[in-house]
Amino acid sequence: MERKVVMSLEAPKPIGPYSQAIEAGGFVFCSGQIPIDPQTGRIIEGSIHAQTERILANLKAVLEAAGSSLEQTVKMTVYLTNLADFESLNQVLGRQFPQEPPARAVVQVSALPKNAMVEIDLIALKK
Repeated sequence: MERKVVMSLEAPKPIGPYSQAIEAGGFVFCSGQIPIDPQTGRIIEGSIHAQTERILANLKAVLEAAGSSLEQTVKMTVYLTNLADFESLNQVLGRQFPQEPPARAVVQVSALPKNAMVEIDLIALKK
């Protein structure tokens, strides 16, 4: 099975020894994204809504670089530092995935890199 590293200049550069995504076996495996603005390299300020939307924009860029899209997402894992943000998260994801949303898990964690409120990783089909 072939394995290919995916890199998008429209998404933040990795902040550690990992790839933005890996293509393998007809899937795109996206590493966790936190709400980093790719232009500044900094976490965006704001609500869980704003942070989740930034993450989705970053993931969209990575998936497009791999020849896929958010609509091809089959599995998503969301890490929240506060489960009280669950409903707000659902509002944003409900707008992004109004029809046939992906399988998903949401877990609370004690902390995320750079003090982010949310992190999302996902697996998508290669178109």
